[in-house]
Amino acid sequence: MFEVFTRLADWTTYDVLALDHGTKLADAVNFFTEDTTKIFVLLVSIVFVMGLFRTMLSPEKVRGYMEGRSHGAGYVLAVILGAVTPFCSCSSVPLFIGFLEGGIPVGVTMAFLITSPLVNEVAVAILGSIMGWKMTAIYVATGMAVGVLGGLLIDRFHMERHVEDYVWKIRMGVAAGQDIDNSLRGRVDYAWGEVREIVGRIWLYVIVGIGIGAALHGYVPQELFARYASADNPFAVPVAVLMGLPLYSNATGIIPVAEALIAKGVPIGTVIAFMMSVVAISPPEFIMLRKVLKPPMLVFFAVFLTIAFIAVGYLLNALFL
Repeated sequence: MFEVFTRLADWTTYDVLALDHGTKLADAVNFFTEDTTKIFVLLVSIVFVMGLFRTMLSPEKVRGYMEGRSHGAGYVLAVILGAVTPFCSCSSVPLFIGFLEGGIPVGVTMAFLITSPLVNEVAVAILGSIMGWKMTAIYVATGMAVGVLGGLLIDRFHMERHVEDYVWKIRMGVAAGQDIDNSLRGRVDYAWGEVREIVGRIWLYVIVGIGIGAALHGYVPQELFARYASADNPFAVPVAVLMGLPLYSNATGIIPVAEALIAKGVPIGTVIAFMMSVVAISPPEFIMLRKVLKPPMLVFFAVFLTIAFIAVGYLLNALFL
């Protein structure tokens, strides 16, 4: 299915640029060309489809699905909706307020907000096409498990007291949203608008991620990863997570880096822990959440995710070695 991108990369690298087979530069250019064309074609296609889906699923409908559910069912539904709903971090504050106004517990709401950036529907499709559906299934399952556990702990420790006071006083009613033309032409126009907005917002992160992946693939010796990032190094997982903390990328942008790390022999658990750290513990997300959460909740959120990702890395390395 994706052979056309491989052929295009080979033609560009070896015919157009006339680079020699097996050289570091040729390997890096080939990786960069193939991943750039493949990821952007997939990105545009998937965002367009999800844009059509978005015309049928508003944040108010998501809130409606979750209202009145039992705690157990609420957690399950929260992480499922977090995995499949096309809402980015810019929606986190209004969704958070809307969920609480609907009587949804703070823990269930946080389970949704933890899962949503981790299990990005666009990134999942691209991850599956590039790195295989086995790794994708592992990534999705662990992301949802982290979301449920985080929500349970927040409820267990009664951390609703660390939600900003003004949030409990807001009565949003039906949140104002963008009116969408429900005709076929209107839905298509909206979907293309989503493509322009989302791709326009993340294209640079994707290019940077592919560039880093190409450099790792072409220039960094495999022996270096075998020495410092192999499963034999007991500190590889926490170092990978800590390295990801100050970085900022969405899941789509970090996939090429993960692909290159896997190709160099870095264990799957270490790679997934690094991916999750980069995606979920981002400065912009915390800046937005600070509007509705007090510092103790934010500190708990950051510490929990850090520990959870390290645990996930060790567990997956133990299971898949």
